Amino acid sequence: MPIFHLFLVALVQGVTEFLPVSSSGHLILLPRLTGLDDQGLAVDVAAHVGTLGAVIWVFRQDVGRAVAGIPPLLRGRIDGQNAWLALCLAIATVPVLLAGLLLKLSGLDDALRSTAVVGWSTIVFGLLLYWADHTGGRDRSAERWRLSDALIMGCAQILALIPGTSRSGITITAGRKLGYDRTDAARLSMLMSVPVIAASGLLLSLDVASQADMDMARDMVLVAVFSFVAAFVALKLMFRLLRSVSFTPYVIYRLCLGTLLLWIAYT
Repeated sequence: MPIFHLFLVALVQGVTEFLPVSSSGHLILLPRLTGLDDQGLAVDVAAHVGTLGAVIWVFRQDVGRAVAGIPPLLRGRIDGQNAWLALCLAIATVPVLLAGLLLKLSGLDDALRSTAVVGWSTIVFGLLLYWADHTGGRDRSAERWRLSDALIMGCAQILALIPGTSRSGITITAGRKLGYDRTDAARLSMLMSVPVIAASGLLLSLDVASQADMDMARDMVLVAVFSFVAAFVALKLMFRLLRSVSFTPYVIYRLCLGTLLLWIAYT
Protein backbone atom coordinates (compact mmCIF):
# COMPACT_ATOMS: atom_id res chain seq x y z
CA MET A 1 0.00 0.00 0.00
CA PRO A 2 1.41 3.47 -0.87
CA ILE A 3 2.91 5.33 2.08
CA PHE A 4 0.72 8.37 1.38
CA HIS A 5 -2.42 6.22 1.74
CA LEU A 6 -1.12 4.74 4.98
CA PHE A 7 -0.31 8.21 6.26
CA LEU A 8 -3.81 9.53 5.48
CA VAL A 9 -5.57 6.63 7.18
CA ALA A 10 -3.31 6.88 10.23
CA LEU A 11 -3.79 10.64 10.42
CA VAL A 12 -7.58 10.40 10.25
CA GLN A 13 -7.80 7.51 12.71
CA GLY A 14 -5.20 8.92 15.08
CA VAL A 15 -6.72 12.40 15.29
CA THR A 16 -10.40 11.46 15.35
CA GLU A 17 -10.09 8.52 17.76
CA PHE A 18 -9.91 10.82 20.77
CA LEU A 19 -11.41 14.10 19.61
CA PRO A 20 -15.23 14.17 20.03
CA VAL A 21 -15.82 14.41 16.27
CA SER A 22 -16.63 10.84 15.09
CA SER A 23 -13.91 8.76 13.45
CA SER A 24 -16.58 6.81 11.49
CA GLY A 25 -17.69 9.89 9.60
CA HIS A 26 -14.15 10.73 8.57
CA LEU A 27 -13.36 7.20 7.47
CA ILE A 28 -16.47 7.26 5.26
CA LEU A 29 -15.41 10.56 3.70
CA LEU A 30 -11.78 9.55 3.14
CA PRO A 31 -12.28 7.22 0.13
CA ARG A 32 -14.97 9.51 -1.33
CA LEU A 33 -12.72 12.57 -1.22
CA THR A 34 -9.49 10.85 -2.26
CA GLY A 35 -10.65 7.95 -4.44
CA LEU A 36 -8.49 5.59 -2.37
CA ASP A 37 -9.50 1.98 -1.73
CA ASP A 38 -10.49 0.63 1.68
CA GLN A 39 -7.37 0.22 3.80
CA GLY A 40 -8.19 -3.29 4.99
CA LEU A 41 -8.40 -4.95 8.40
CA ALA A 42 -4.63 -5.17 9.00
CA VAL A 43 -4.25 -1.40 8.75
CA ASP A 44 -7.19 -0.94 11.14
CA VAL A 45 -5.43 -3.16 13.68
CA ALA A 46 -2.21 -1.19 13.35
CA ALA A 47 -4.05 2.10 13.76
CA HIS A 48 -5.63 0.75 16.96
CA VAL A 49 -2.19 -0.21 18.27
CA GLY A 50 -0.81 3.26 17.52
CA THR A 51 -3.67 5.16 19.14
CA LEU A 52 -3.61 2.82 22.15
CA GLY A 53 0.11 3.48 22.58
CA ALA A 54 -0.48 7.24 22.44
CA VAL A 55 -3.18 7.35 25.11
CA ILE A 56 -1.19 5.03 27.38
CA TRP A 57 1.88 7.26 27.02
CA VAL A 58 0.02 10.54 27.61
CA PHE A 59 -1.80 9.13 30.65
CA ARG A 60 0.96 6.76 31.74
CA GLN A 61 0.71 7.76 35.40
CA ASP A 62 -3.03 7.06 35.57
CA VAL A 63 -2.68 3.88 33.52
CA GLY A 64 0.16 2.76 35.80
CA ARG A 65 -2.04 3.35 38.85
CA ALA A 66 -4.87 1.33 37.33
CA VAL A 67 -2.53 -1.56 36.45
CA ALA A 68 -1.06 -1.49 39.96
CA GLY A 69 -4.60 -1.72 41.34
CA ILE A 70 -5.45 -4.93 39.47
CA PRO A 71 -3.66 -7.46 41.77
CA PRO A 72 -5.36 -6.30 45.00
CA LEU A 73 -8.67 -6.05 43.13
CA LEU A 74 -8.33 -9.66 41.98
CA ARG A 75 -7.74 -10.63 45.61
CA GLY A 76 -11.01 -8.95 46.52
CA ARG A 77 -9.36 -5.99 48.26
CA ILE A 78 -10.12 -2.36 47.46
CA ASP A 79 -7.67 -0.80 49.88
CA GLY A 80 -6.42 2.21 47.97
CA GLN A 81 -6.91 4.64 45.11
CA ASN A 82 -5.18 2.33 42.62
CA ALA A 83 -7.58 -0.54 43.22
CA TRP A 84 -10.51 1.88 43.19
CA LEU A 85 -9.47 3.27 39.79
CA ALA A 86 -9.07 -0.25 38.41
CA LEU A 87 -12.54 -1.17 39.69
CA CYS A 88 -14.14 1.95 38.20
CA LEU A 89 -12.52 1.26 34.81
CA ALA A 90 -13.75 -2.34 34.92
CA ILE A 91 -17.29 -1.19 35.76
CA ALA A 92 -17.16 1.35 32.91
CA THR A 93 -15.89 -1.22 30.39
CA VAL A 94 -18.15 -4.24 30.94
CA PRO A 95 -21.37 -2.70 29.51
CA VAL A 96 -19.90 -1.82 26.11
CA LEU A 97 -18.10 -5.17 25.80
CA LEU A 98 -21.33 -7.07 26.44
CA ALA A 99 -23.35 -4.81 24.14
CA GLY A 100 -20.71 -5.05 21.42
CA LEU A 101 -20.74 -8.84 21.60
CA LEU A 102 -24.55 -8.93 21.35
CA LEU A 103 -24.49 -6.51 18.42
CA LYS A 104 -21.88 -8.61 16.64
CA LEU A 105 -23.80 -11.85 17.15
CA SER A 106 -27.07 -10.26 15.99
CA GLY A 107 -25.50 -8.98 12.77
CA LEU A 108 -26.90 -5.50 13.33
CA ASP A 109 -23.44 -3.94 13.40
CA ASP A 110 -23.22 -4.08 9.60
CA ALA A 111 -26.75 -2.67 9.22
CA LEU A 112 -25.77 0.45 11.18
CA ARG A 113 -22.81 1.30 8.96
CA SER A 114 -24.68 3.46 6.49
CA THR A 115 -23.72 7.01 5.59
CA ALA A 116 -27.15 8.27 6.66
CA VAL A 117 -26.87 6.69 10.12
CA VAL A 118 -23.40 8.17 10.61
CA GLY A 119 -24.59 11.58 9.45
CA TRP A 120 -27.60 11.71 11.76
CA SER A 121 -25.73 10.40 14.79
CA THR A 122 -22.89 12.86 14.17
CA ILE A 123 -25.38 15.74 14.35
CA VAL A 124 -27.63 14.44 17.15
CA PHE A 125 -24.85 13.45 19.52
CA GLY A 126 -22.97 16.65 18.70
CA LEU A 127 -25.97 18.66 19.89
CA LEU A 128 -26.18 16.45 22.98
CA LEU A 129 -22.54 17.26 23.76
CA TYR A 130 -23.31 20.98 23.45
CA TRP A 131 -26.27 20.63 25.84
CA ALA A 132 -24.30 18.69 28.44
CA ASP A 133 -21.29 21.00 28.21
CA HIS A 134 -23.41 24.10 28.84
CA THR A 135 -25.69 22.65 31.52
CA GLY A 136 -23.38 20.30 33.41
CA GLY A 137 -21.85 21.33 36.72
CA ARG A 138 -18.21 21.28 37.78
CA ASP A 139 -18.44 19.98 41.32
CA ARG A 140 -16.90 16.53 40.86
CA SER A 141 -13.26 15.53 40.49
CA ALA A 142 -11.74 12.71 38.48
CA GLU A 143 -9.70 11.85 41.56
CA ARG A 144 -12.97 10.93 43.28
CA TRP A 145 -14.57 8.99 40.45
CA ARG A 146 -17.64 7.25 41.85
CA LEU A 147 -18.75 3.74 40.93
CA SER A 148 -22.22 4.99 40.01
CA ASP A 149 -20.70 7.58 37.67
CA ALA A 150 -18.39 4.97 36.14
CA LEU A 151 -21.43 2.77 35.44
CA ILE A 152 -23.39 5.66 33.90
CA MET A 153 -20.45 6.65 31.69
CA GLY A 154 -19.94 3.00 30.79
CA CYS A 155 -23.58 2.62 29.77
CA ALA A 156 -23.34 5.84 27.74
CA GLN A 157 -20.34 4.30 25.98
CA ILE A 158 -22.69 1.67 24.53
CA LEU A 159 -24.12 4.40 22.29
CA ALA A 160 -20.69 4.64 20.66
CA LEU A 161 -21.51 1.34 18.94
CA ILE A 162 -23.72 3.45 16.68
CA PRO A 163 -21.30 4.72 14.01
CA GLY A 164 -20.99 8.48 14.11
CA THR A 165 -21.63 8.81 17.85
CA SER A 166 -17.95 9.13 18.83
CA ARG A 167 -16.80 7.10 21.82
CA SER A 168 -14.92 10.03 23.33
CA GLY A 169 -17.80 12.38 22.54
CA ILE A 170 -20.51 10.38 24.31
CA THR A 171 -18.40 9.60 27.38
CA ILE A 172 -17.36 13.24 27.70
CA THR A 173 -21.03 14.18 27.34
CA ALA A 174 -21.95 11.86 30.21
CA GLY A 175 -19.05 13.12 32.30
CA ARG A 176 -19.98 16.77 31.83
CA LYS A 177 -23.63 16.13 32.68
CA LEU A 178 -22.56 14.28 35.83
CA GLY A 179 -20.68 17.36 36.99
CA TYR A 180 -17.05 16.77 35.98
CA ASP A 181 -15.33 19.77 34.45
CA ARG A 182 -14.15 19.64 30.84
CA THR A 183 -10.62 18.48 31.59
CA ASP A 184 -11.65 15.80 34.08
CA ALA A 185 -14.47 14.52 31.85
CA ALA A 186 -12.04 14.22 28.95
CA ARG A 187 -9.41 12.59 31.17
CA LEU A 188 -11.84 9.92 32.37
CA SER A 189 -12.99 9.38 28.80
CA MET A 190 -9.42 8.78 27.66
CA LEU A 191 -8.75 6.32 30.48
CA MET A 192 -11.96 4.47 29.58
CA SER A 193 -10.67 4.15 26.02
CA VAL A 194 -7.65 2.03 27.01
CA PRO A 195 -9.43 -1.28 27.79
CA VAL A 196 -11.96 -0.71 24.99
CA ILE A 197 -9.33 -0.05 22.30
CA ALA A 198 -7.21 -2.93 23.61
CA ALA A 199 -10.18 -5.33 23.44
CA SER A 200 -11.27 -4.24 19.95
CA GLY A 201 -7.68 -4.30 18.69
CA LEU A 202 -7.19 -7.84 20.05
CA LEU A 203 -10.42 -8.98 18.42
CA LEU A 204 -9.41 -7.52 15.06
CA SER A 205 -5.89 -8.95 15.30
CA LEU A 206 -7.28 -12.49 15.55
CA ASP A 207 -8.77 -12.05 12.09
CA VAL A 208 -5.50 -10.97 10.46
CA ALA A 209 -2.96 -13.09 12.37
CA SER A 210 -2.96 -15.84 9.75
CA GLN A 211 -2.76 -13.43 6.80
CA ALA A 212 0.36 -11.49 7.75
CA ASP A 213 3.36 -11.27 5.40
CA MET A 214 6.40 -8.98 5.18
CA ASP A 215 4.65 -6.30 3.10
CA MET A 216 1.67 -6.28 5.43
CA ALA A 217 3.97 -6.17 8.46
CA ARG A 218 5.75 -3.11 7.01
CA ASP A 219 2.45 -1.35 6.38
CA MET A 220 1.25 -2.13 9.88
CA VAL A 221 4.41 -0.78 11.51
CA LEU A 222 4.19 2.45 9.52
CA VAL A 223 0.51 2.95 10.31
CA ALA A 224 1.09 2.24 14.00
CA VAL A 225 3.85 4.87 14.14
CA PHE A 226 1.85 7.46 12.17
CA SER A 227 -1.26 6.83 14.30
CA PHE A 228 0.74 7.14 17.51
CA VAL A 229 2.13 10.54 16.48
CA ALA A 230 -1.24 11.83 15.24
CA ALA A 231 -3.10 10.69 18.37
CA PHE A 232 -0.37 12.06 20.66
CA VAL A 233 -0.55 15.51 19.05
CA ALA A 234 -4.37 15.47 19.05
CA LEU A 235 -4.51 14.59 22.75
CA LYS A 236 -1.98 17.21 23.77
CA LEU A 237 -3.71 19.89 21.69
CA MET A 238 -7.20 19.06 22.96
CA PHE A 239 -6.21 19.20 26.62
CA ARG A 240 -4.35 22.46 26.11
CA LEU A 241 -7.40 24.00 24.41
CA LEU A 242 -9.79 22.74 27.10
CA ARG A 243 -8.17 25.06 29.62
CA SER A 244 -9.70 28.03 27.83
CA VAL A 245 -12.13 26.76 25.17
CA SER A 246 -15.41 24.85 25.47
CA PHE A 247 -16.47 21.90 23.30
CA THR A 248 -18.50 24.23 21.07
CA PRO A 249 -15.93 24.29 18.21
CA TYR A 250 -16.10 20.49 18.06
CA VAL A 251 -19.91 20.65 18.02
CA ILE A 252 -19.90 23.13 15.13
CA TYR A 253 -17.49 20.90 13.25
CA ARG A 254 -19.75 17.89 13.88
CA LEU A 255 -22.78 19.74 12.55
CA CYS A 256 -20.89 20.59 9.35
CA LEU A 257 -19.56 17.04 8.98
CA GLY A 258 -22.98 15.49 9.64
CA THR A 259 -24.66 17.79 7.13
CA LEU A 260 -22.10 16.84 4.50
CA LEU A 261 -22.63 13.14 5.18
CA LEU A 262 -26.42 13.50 4.91
CA TRP A 263 -26.00 15.35 1.63
CA ILE A 264 -23.87 12.45 0.35
CA ALA A 265 -26.38 9.89 1.64
CA TYR A 266 -29.48 11.47 0.10
CA THR A 267 -28.12 12.73 -3.22
